[in-house]
Amino acid sequence: MIDAIGWVFTQFGMAFYNFFNAVTHPAAWLDWTDGKALVKFIFYGASLEFFFVVITFFIVILIIGLWKRNFLWGVVRLIEGFNNMTGRFFAWAALAMVLQQIMIVFLQRIFLRATINISPFGYGVTKDISWWAEELKFYNALLVALCCAYAFVQGSHVRVDLFYAGMRFRTKRIVDMFGSVFFILPTMTLIWMYGWFFMWRHLVTPKISATDKLMLLERKAAFLKWRVETIGFSPSGFDGYFLFKILLVAFAGMIFISGISFFYRSLLEFLEGEASADKYLDKDNLGDELAEKVAEIH
Repeated sequence: MIDAIGWVFTQFGMAFYNFFNAVTHPAAWLDWTDGKALVKFIFYGASLEFFFVVITFFIVILIIGLWKRNFLWGVVRLIEGFNNMTGRFFAWAALAMVLQQIMIVFLQRIFLRATINISPFGYGVTKDISWWAEELKFYNALLVALCCAYAFVQGSHVRVDLFYAGMRFRTKRIVDMFGSVFFILPTMTLIWMYGWFFMWRHLVTPKISATDKLMLLERKAAFLKWRVETIGFSPSGFDGYFLFKILLVAFAGMIFISGISFFYRSLLEFLEGEASADKYLDKDNLGDELAEKVAEIH
């Protein structure tokens, strides 16, 4: 037990060194023209060292925030603002998906076209109808992966509530903090760890495994080259399926950060009381008339 505690504190101490070493030597992991720098980026992107750097950063912000609550509120507003901005932008993918589906139906069923050509700014893109039809999945993936954090901030996610609604204000905040630390953060960490290497296996060759040690990866660096996955489900279908792997990692990262922000908000509302409920929360407003109509429907 003592050894385990000592190991954890050692990792926290090393997190400061690893962070400042990475910041002061960016070429060692960002110069992707060098194979060794690229394999270091891949290896440390889902490593134990990176995990402790993130958690240490989370704890340092928390300590500063307990001393200066305005600082912690600023962090919450920054994260929630980023999630809102990202979600509101990529929510337009729903409209693009509908318009593209209408275009496909008209061109395929009425005009009997087998291909669609789009030439914006003089650059032509000609793809088979099946390519555009399968690309609709990508729009759906954008909505799911990049708008989940936005839905979380807005409180529009689905929640099965058996006891929560009847709890007192501060008890709810304790439940929220517990859920953030023991459910959101561990789950998103697992998705990130598996999704990270799953993504890179479809971007470079030879394939990278989560079990590969850094020394093995450095030996692979001499043979490492980009090989982005372009294989679709059909010969003329959508061939950008590597984008789904990238979205999986983006989803895990955004929800992880949202979980941290939710913990900070819950803690601040617990400390400041019921008067601080939804403080600085930028929720979408449908307007009084539309809200009344929605209420009448329900």
